[in-house]
Amino acid sequence: MSSSAPYDPYIPNQTTGDQSNSRTAAIQAQIDDTVGIMRDNINKVAERGERLDSIENKTDNLAISAQGFRRGANRVRKDMWWKDFKMRMCLIFGIIIVIIVIVVPIAVHFS
Repeated sequence: MSSSAPYDPYIPNQTTGDQSNSRTAAIQAQIDDTVGIMRDNINKVAERGERLDSIENKTDNLAISAQGFRRGANRVRKDMWWKDFKMRMCLIFGIIIVIIVIVVPIAVHFS
């Protein structure tokens, strides 16, 4: 290369073969490391996708379970309301009967 020609990185320098080979080997080692890192990254992304799919399935199952739990809780709440209502009606009816049993003999006695 002459000193008046512009620098072109694609034209090999006229350096010793040893220096050029070691430089090429170093660059190739860097490329190999980078390729290895990229393969690891791709594998990690694939594993992440699988984990996300698993989490999505678990979330769907949990939503279905929550819906079933909500229905069951509403059914139990209604059943307990009816049971409480029946108990109150029985108490009211019992109190009315007791009042009648007490008041009627007194009313008959004073009449």
